Amino acid sequence: MIPSFWNRIPPRWRPALFRFGLNLFPAYRATGGRVVAVAPDMLGARVRLPLGWRTCNGAGTTFGGSLYAATDPLFALLLAVNLGPDYVVWDKAASIRYRRPGRATLFADFRISVEDLRVVRETVAREGRCDRHFHVDFCDAEGVVHAGIDKTVYIGRRHPPSGENQPMPR
Repeated sequence: MIPSFWNRIPPRWRPALFRFGLNLFPAYRATGGRVVAVAPDMLGARVRLPLGWRTCNGAGTTFGGSLYAATDPLFALLLAVNLGPDYVVWDKAASIRYRRPGRATLFADFRISVEDLRVVRETVAREGRCDRHFHVDFCDAEGVVHAGIDKTVYIGRRHPPSGENQPMPR
């Protein structure tokens, strides 16, 4: 999931390269969302989703597809860069709950805790796979929640011990 050159990049450059690379990636760029900040420890990121002609629906509010698409890769990518190349990480499921129409620029703050990483590593070591659930809210500048997105991310071992088949995501 993460390119092989990633580990050759100095750690202090990784947050900036992550933000720059994801914002230039055509599929993410098309969402209208922009990663505006990445935590120095690579455990968090902030996404801005402006209301504009590319993110506006017929009612003049933020298009639900833009809300979801702007969140799509973040939890999986943050997990992948923190867990390293011995793990495979995939988005597995998502749901979105709309609370109020977005009529301005919205922000989402993604955060993965050190405890999340510890639990994932322990569960994968014990069971060979793990499903982890995360939640993020899109809020306006005043902190009013406009939508909540729940994500389920699959994490497994990249190379199972010899003679063992890796379970497929369900």
